[in-house]
Amino acid sequence: MGEAALHLDDDATLLDAYSRSVADAVDRVGPAVARIEQIGGRAGHGSGFVISPDGLIVTNSHVVADAGRVRVITPGGGSAEGRVLGSDLDTDIALIRADGRFPVVARLGDSKTLRRGQIAIAIGNPLGFEWTVTAGVVSALGRSMRSSTGRLIDDVVQTDAALNPGNSGGPLVASTGEVIGVNTAIILGAQGIAFAVASNTASHVVSEIIRHGRVRRAFIGISADTVVLPRRAALATRVLSDTAVRLRKVELAGPAARAGLREGDVIAAIDGRAVTGVDDLIRMLTGDRIGQSLAVTAIRGSTVETFAVTPQIRPEPR
Repeated sequence: MGEAALHLDDDATLLDAYSRSVADAVDRVGPAVARIEQIGGRAGHGSGFVISPDGLIVTNSHVVADAGRVRVITPGGGSAEGRVLGSDLDTDIALIRADGRFPVVARLGDSKTLRRGQIAIAIGNPLGFEWTVTAGVVSALGRSMRSSTGRLIDDVVQTDAALNPGNSGGPLVASTGEVIGVNTAIILGAQGIAFAVASNTASHVVSEIIRHGRVRRAFIGISADTVVLPRRAALATRVLSDTAVRLRKVELAGPAARAGLREGDVIAAIDGRAVTGVDDLIRMLTGDRIGQSLAVTAIRGSTVETFAVTPQIRPEPR
């Protein structure tokens, strides 16, 4: 009996420590979580969280949709209008500037330090139940998922913290009280599988929107398909890959066309790094590639050629 009672006491102590950890994190971050309602555009609402006292708020692109202005409602019942500073559909992250001062802010943590199994806490406004808290663990790291534009969002955090419509844009929080992700998606019909855009991705998007009004990405003016790369071609180009990218269309006067690339060419590598598919190519065309010459290894017929392509800023979607 004595040993059984001792084990029960240990379990109670561990449970109490877990409860305190979750409750403390919620106390720290909860007041910075807001309900976001569209003004104009299509009707809808979601969640967001304040990251600076002057009213910078992070949410999802699909929460603000096509609305230029939103209403921000805080846990204390306060309400303010805000304007959408920028929205990046490729990562489903948007940034809002709300009117007024916000004394409690959430801090974006470093998602590179995450470990599977650590506590993950979701705070948001699911299905109209405002400022709901759910808790679970980080189930997996480094997931990828498609954005509404078709581009892959990399470094996505998978969690089993329960999410529902309305949680979108709210924070996924570590026990330290730092935001480790922006809740973005659930899989309908599945239980215990939900996703958040990693905090490091969100930090990059916020920085780009503040500096440039949008996320700058490189553009070379092509449409392409992923194709099988014959073994002989792989050996000729010295890449360790079974697939590559065939150019379906090359825009006239675009960077690729100016460099001499043509429809039907197969891009096998960029700067010596294998291009295994269209998603790989998109990942390589980051903002820091703009204006920088790239050595593009391409197969044309039976020959291998290298083209110097200088990407430009990708045009904004119309």
